[in-house]
Amino acid sequence: MMSVAKLSLTVPPLLSRYHVDRADELRADDAALDAAWATAKVLRIDPRGRFDLDGTDLVFARGHEVAPSRPADAVLLGRVDGAIVFALRVEKFDGADLRMRGHLLSPVDSALLGQALGILNWHASAAFSPVDGAPTVPGKAGWVRLTADGREEFPRTDGAMITLVHDGGDHVLLGRQHQWPERLFSLFAGFVEPGESLEQCVARELREEAGIEVDEITYVASQPWPFPRSLMLGFTARASRDAVLDFRDGEIAEARWFSRTQVRDALAAGDWSSDAPDAPLLLPNSISIARAITQAWAGVD
Repeated sequence: MMSVAKLSLTVPPLLSRYHVDRADELRADDAALDAAWATAKVLRIDPRGRFDLDGTDLVFARGHEVAPSRPADAVLLGRVDGAIVFALRVEKFDGADLRMRGHLLSPVDSALLGQALGILNWHASAAFSPVDGAPTVPGKAGWVRLTADGREEFPRTDGAMITLVHDGGDHVLLGRQHQWPERLFSLFAGFVEPGESLEQCVARELREEAGIEVDEITYVASQPWPFPRSLMLGFTARASRDAVLDFRDGEIAEARWFSRTQVRDALAAGDWSSDAPDAPLLLPNSISIARAITQAWAGVD
C-alpha cells in the first residue's frame, strides 16, 4: 500500500472556528460578576440541550430579564465584543437542537453553544463528589463544584477519537451504525480508554468495530463535541481493501469502501438531513468533524 500525505483542513471544524475569551480572571470575582449580571447576555438551554434561535442567530436574554440577581448556577462563558456572557439551564424550551441546526450558526454562536452545552452537561452529572459521594454546589462562576468542606471538583472532558480509514489511494472505508437509516455512513469513532494513547485507541477501535488492522495513524484536527462533554480528536489511518471486515463489538451494521468520486458526489448531494432520495450515500452535516475530514480527503472545500 502506498502512503498518502497528511490531511490538512482548509478551515477548522465548525465548533472550533472561534476562540472565546473565557475571562477566567473574573471567575473568582463575585463582586464584578454580580455587578455585570443585569446587562450580561444569558444563553438559556434546557435539559435536552435545546436553545432559542431567531433564524440563524442564538437568542440571548439580558440578566435582569432572567433573574433580579445572578443565580448560583449561572456559568460564565466569557466575554464577546465587550459583553459578558453567561449560560443557564432552564426548565424547557420548544427550541432548536445543536445536531440539527448547529450548521446554521455563526462561528461565534457555535463556539458559545458548544462551550455552554459541555459545561452544563457536566454540572448535570456532578451533583455529588466522585470521591466520597458528598453533595456539591457550583463555584467560581460554574467552573468548579465544591463540597461543604471546600474540596473542588473540576469539569470533565471525555476524549474520543474519530478516524477516516483510507487505502492509501482513492478509496475510503465508511461505516453505518444499526440505528442509522440505510445509506447513512460516517467515520469510525470511539472513546479513549484509560492507559492507552490516542493512536492505540484508533487501532483498538478499528479492530473492534471493523476487524481490521491499520497503520500510518495520523492526527488531523480536534473539535469539542458536547454530547455530552467530549473532545473529538480526528485521525486518518490506512488499511488494506483486501482485509476481511468483522464487526466484532456489534456497533457497526455494515461498512463499505467508497471511491473518491462517490464521496465527492455524496458531499455535493448535501448531508443526512437533505432530501436526496436517489443519493446512494449520505454523509454527516458540517456540525461534525467527520464532514470536515471527509471533505479534506476528497479535496472538496
